[in-house]
Amino acid sequence: MSVIQKKEYRPLTEATAVVYLQKLGYFTNQVCESVEIGDGNLNLVFKVKPVGREQGLIIKQALPYAKVVGESWPLTLKRATIESNATKIYNELTPHLVPKIFEHDEEQAVTVMEDLSHLQILRKGLIEKKSFPFLAKHIGEFLAKSLFFTSDFGATPARKKELEYLFNNPELCDITEDLVYTDPFYNSETNSFEEELVDEINSLWEDEELQIEVAKLKLDFLSKKEALLHGDLHTGSIFASATETKIIDPEFAFVGPIGFDLGQIQANLLFQIFSRTEQKEEIFEQLITIEQVFNETFLHLWEEHSVRPFQHAALIKEKLDGYWIDAIGVIGCELIRRTIGLAHVEDIDKIDHSRKVELKKEILKLGANCIKNRFTIRNIKNLISGLE
Repeated sequence: MSVIQKKEYRPLTEATAVVYLQKLGYFTNQVCESVEIGDGNLNLVFKVKPVGREQGLIIKQALPYAKVVGESWPLTLKRATIESNATKIYNELTPHLVPKIFEHDEEQAVTVMEDLSHLQILRKGLIEKKSFPFLAKHIGEFLAKSLFFTSDFGATPARKKELEYLFNNPELCDITEDLVYTDPFYNSETNSFEEELVDEINSLWEDEELQIEVAKLKLDFLSKKEALLHGDLHTGSIFASATETKIIDPEFAFVGPIGFDLGQIQANLLFQIFSRTEQKEEIFEQLITIEQVFNETFLHLWEEHSVRPFQHAALIKEKLDGYWIDAIGVIGCELIRRTIGLAHVEDIDKIDHSRKVELKKEILKLGANCIKNRFTIRNIKNLISGLE
């Protein structure tokens, strides 16, 4: 009996990325340019294009460790397959809102996908105060469709269990559990913050009510299996222009609490409320619109596609209210972890030091309030009313 030999995993380089594509039949007999463009913490990303052309293809390869730390923080290569599989599902549900996938190589943890370089990473565009008129509508639609059709409302029990199996993602979930729900709430060596924040941070660490409520949110993250989540939906995981929106990088995808995806994107938009001195109204409007579009679209899908046992209006209202209560708590955790945890946001950290410190104090206060009072705040509209 012959034995199939697996190819040894090899990280690509700018040169070998071209060879890799040409062996697959792309850009054969053409002189190509290859540039490593990845600015994330976990992957290599190459743009390969024939000389003289603007558009090409993107090759994304998972590394067996976190770039931000190095080889001392090993990571599974399986996340590349999880990302590819999630993106394929999103292409079925919202093809206009995600990149196309052309190839996936599980052994080499490589995915070949559509080139989105005509768009800009949303976080950078927001920092430059560009307008994105369709952004909120697109995000609300993506969230509603991706979450509804992978939840018990829109998926058969067999399909739901299949999703839980396919997107079993323990290593990356463990990263989220630590960085979002654990490390910022005690004196962890992964935390990073300015000395001027020590008093505020000690208050957080000594706040027993806060600690209990964070533990409840972490338990929800561990135990609620409501829908297939993107798992890392922030403004650095979205490409956008004035007319287009593309959600990328679902390598943290898993079946978990719907409020997590809702809260992560809203929290990352909220940083713009703090960093801006003008044009805040646009961000307030986006926050509200995402909530409205999500609710309206999710409810419409429930009316048209829900499986029979769950066709009760009181049930769907209760669940929608619960998703946003959960999201308010996630917003609080995300605000705090992006302020004093391992991975900060450029929106705030690029600001001059003295103003940045004062803003971070405000952000920590809001974060704690969201966590402790999420059942009173209940939704984005109420949250915003306290900020305007």
